[in-house]
Amino acid sequence: MTQLPLRAQLASALGRSAATLSRLTGRGDGSVIGGRVGLMLEPDLLRKLAQDKKLALVSATNGKTTTTRLITSALLEMGEVATNAFGANMPAGHVSALSQGKHAPYGVLEVDEKYLPEVLETTGASVLCLMNLSRDQMDRAAEIWLLAQKWRRALSGKPTHVIANCDDPLVTWGASTAAKVTWVAGGQRWKEDSWCCPECGGPLDRKGDTWACRECTFHRPEPHWVLDDTIAIDPAGQRWPLDIQLPGLANRSNAVMALAVAAAFGLPPERALPRLREVKSVAGRYTTVIRDGREARLLLAKNPAGWLEAFDVSDPSQPIILSVNAQGPDGRDTSWLWDVDYRILRGRPVCVTGERRLDLALRLDVADVPFTLADTFNDALASQPLGRVDVIANYTAFQQIRREFDRAV
Repeated sequence: MTQLPLRAQLASALGRSAATLSRLTGRGDGSVIGGRVGLMLEPDLLRKLAQDKKLALVSATNGKTTTTRLITSALLEMGEVATNAFGANMPAGHVSALSQGKHAPYGVLEVDEKYLPEVLETTGASVLCLMNLSRDQMDRAAEIWLLAQKWRRALSGKPTHVIANCDDPLVTWGASTAAKVTWVAGGQRWKEDSWCCPECGGPLDRKGDTWACRECTFHRPEPHWVLDDTIAIDPAGQRWPLDIQLPGLANRSNAVMALAVAAAFGLPPERALPRLREVKSVAGRYTTVIRDGREARLLLAKNPAGWLEAFDVSDPSQPIILSVNAQGPDGRDTSWLWDVDYRILRGRPVCVTGERRLDLALRLDVADVPFTLADTFNDALASQPLGRVDVIANYTAFQQIRREFDRAV
């Protein structure tokens, strides 16, 4: 491994110290502050830390953190892996992750969609995993067609091996300028953001698993990897039962993407799959926590596509608590709530909490979904009958709930 220049070594060491101090004082997990300190001292620190690692970047609107965890788990079969396990997915978080894993030969970094071109250019990552694009944080993120266009420009002329979900037309368009693409049929349940062709603006015709533009040649590529319900089919046609512990179709899709990325690193499915099957929860997602006789399973949903997947995982026979905030990391604009079809909750006991509980309450009232209101999550949980309850929360609401249970992971 190439020795870092003295300035970079000092910046990295001080960043690690800042991260450790943050954890010891209870201010946070240190995954951002350490990187900020390092970058203040050495603005080019990310490039220097990445230069000797075989690196994979993971980007999408939904599923980044989970897929990053699955890929990391698989690659541990080959050696130490540096990763931003708790979702600090901007450059400061990447610097912190690579500093903490400074001797690791491999790295897997979750990357915010908006920052992907910058991080790809800086790190020169050899593998890139692209999964989905949909509306999210509308007051911060650009129109998703513009994001896909930025991806296209960033990949043009790069030697990066791209692993991309060919069932999402926007992802396909964004990845199609890459020199090498492995296409994965990972599915696309949320289609409301991709009815028009990103190439020419014409309508997309969908038939079964395929899609094609009615007015130009843009169409779904032939996949190399396929998700067939609970089976992953590799490029040779061999079928691999997933049997993962993470619930739901979205996580099986994440697992197939992870297998394809592992294969790009030279790790075959028979070695990667046992590692994927060990993952039970991801930064609190899918964890069950217990308080006063109530078992609450924690689910994260940040946008309409994410709520659709959370409903797929939740148990319709159990009561459910919904919590929504609108802080900076969530996006201040809650109009996206009107894109979620909450009618699926009819017949279930529903309790609503969070800073923007009245926004959500109005949406449920219009959807004719009965609910109760609670001022705090503790009040909401205490109002539930003994036994199991599902909890769906958006980002900062989810983190607040995790802190209630000492950051359950």
